[in-house]
Amino acid sequence: DSKDASLLESSEKRKGRLKSKGSKRKKDLQEADGEIEAVLKRKAKAKELELQVSKVKFEDVGGNDTTLKEVCKMLIHMRHPEVYCHLGATPPRGVLLHGPPGCGKTLLAHAIAGELDLPILKVAATEIVSGVSGESEQKLRELFEQAVSNAPCVLFIDEIDAITPKREVASKDMERRIVAQLLTCMDDLNTMAMTARVLVIGATNRPDALDPALRRAGRFDREICLGIPDEASRERILRTLCRKLRLPESFPFCHLAHLTPGFVGADLMALCREAAMSAVSRVLMAWQEQQTMDPKTAVSPPGRGREYPMGAEPTPEPPACSVQDELKWLLELLRSQDPLSEEQLQGLCIEWDDFTAALASVQPSAKREGFVTVPNVTWADIGALEDIREELTMAILAPVRNPDQFRALGLVTPAGVLLAGPPGCGKTLLAKAVANESGLNFISVKGPELLNMYVGESERAVRQVFQRARSSAPCVIFFDEVDALCPRRSDRETGASVRVVNQLLTEMDGLEARQQVFILAATNRPDIIDPAILRPGRLDKTLFVGLPPPADRLAILKTITKNGTRPPLGADVSLEALAADLRCDCYSGADLSALVREASVCALRQEMTRPKGGGETGELKVSQKHFEEAFKKVKSSISKKDQVMYEALQRSLSR
Repeated sequence: DSKDASLLESSEKRKGRLKSKGSKRKKDLQEADGEIEAVLKRKAKAKELELQVSKVKFEDVGGNDTTLKEVCKMLIHMRHPEVYCHLGATPPRGVLLHGPPGCGKTLLAHAIAGELDLPILKVAATEIVSGVSGESEQKLRELFEQAVSNAPCVLFIDEIDAITPKREVASKDMERRIVAQLLTCMDDLNTMAMTARVLVIGATNRPDALDPALRRAGRFDREICLGIPDEASRERILRTLCRKLRLPESFPFCHLAHLTPGFVGADLMALCREAAMSAVSRVLMAWQEQQTMDPKTAVSPPGRGREYPMGAEPTPEPPACSVQDELKWLLELLRSQDPLSEEQLQGLCIEWDDFTAALASVQPSAKREGFVTVPNVTWADIGALEDIREELTMAILAPVRNPDQFRALGLVTPAGVLLAGPPGCGKTLLAKAVANESGLNFISVKGPELLNMYVGESERAVRQVFQRARSSAPCVIFFDEVDALCPRRSDRETGASVRVVNQLLTEMDGLEARQQVFILAATNRPDIIDPAILRPGRLDKTLFVGLPPPADRLAILKTITKNGTRPPLGADVSLEALAADLRCDCYSGADLSALVREASVCALRQEMTRPKGGGETGELKVSQKHFEEAFKKVKSSISKKDQVMYEALQRSLSR
């Protein structure tokens, strides 16, 4: 019996232990389930993007009045959906904003949401991409579901080209699936009730890289191009950016806009920021100078000029402080936690000199995109060539300055001008002057730089140049050494050069429908250019820039020497005699410039070799004997044989 009792007791203990183990395991499983559920809840909560309230209005977007008018027409259904309900029509759902970086695409999207007083759901396209198969598509579906559940709202997808490449060139299946999922989500918005007011906005720098199915009607059917702003637009943008800045009362915004060709909105904002930093640095250095002179009176910074204590006369400038002194003073200012007084801040403002200093450090985005900063060359820097200047003025400057008169007369502006002639006669200089005088955006293309060893890349480079010009019209495209880009085609050639010529011809054909895009080209060999590019509608006006006659040589010499003041010429030097000298017969403008420079070097060499002891050193001037020495060293870059050939070319071009 005792044995049976012990066995029964041990079995009961075993059951108790098993029961306690089971309850403990059940408790552990419940805790694990709770933790997993909490993680899933946190993950689901993290998946949902936070709705943002935009405070940006249309008045904060300067320089795009025409674009804003189109946007307002397009947004009527978001505020008054009953209009489309009454008509039985489907409102536009998608808007694609494209343009170069920094032109204001993201700002415009926030301004649309702020003007409509709607929440904005902003997502970067790269946040949608996931490494797990199928998760990217799920994120996209959840994003649109969240937008519909919070309607009316604005869904903004930035850098949309990252998830919507062309499916035929997509390298991964996931990219094709994401594109297909986005197309399905866009179509589902159209099938929903009219009350689901969701405006989808996409932004990209590369609209050509998007899948074509995404740009059809019913999806991103409205495309808004934000190009490089012109001078008037830059002035309005600057006025908008400088509303809260402390500037002088009569600040020349117009002149600053003229000095910033190729700048987009982000560049102008960086310019204002750099100008403010320059003003702070200038004022801090002025405070340090005042403290160096008299620490007791150095309480207020100079405003428009240097201020002095009451009743004191201006004292001489103190010696320049060393870098160590400036660093020590700046460190003291950084370590001081006391805020600056109102008296110290009273004269602080951003002046014109601060913007001038900032211009040297801010590089425009357009320069990196292929545009160039307009050179500082005017008509005054070009000697002679009066007839060619008049032709260029009528061909390019007049249509820009007087568009209404040209439109009233029904004049079709020439699509392009070819500047032909021997090297060194001022063809590129003329193009620089045209770019500066017109104030247009300027794209400079060297012929060989578009050529690429890979098939199709050269043609794509040509297309990109014209696309940039169209997005930033009015614009001038200048092809230097155009003979390298479009040589004469033959029946036997089928290489890359032929395809480039064909691409260039097709791009030029469309210029008549795209006004305000002008073409300038320069070449030394017009005889080897393909004839198809010289027909009317392409480069239809050919101007021959030949060797200067004696009268033009005199004008060029006066321009080079600033009427004999730079370099200073001696009394025995006659520019008229130099221009009429027979040795200058084949001299081009570049040769005359080299002649003056060589004569200046001869004068400098003579001055440097003169003994320094005792003798009086007069003013350094270039005399006639220095020009005689220069004539022996500077030979004409064009021979008599070449001159005969160019004269024959001029006669053939003038027929």
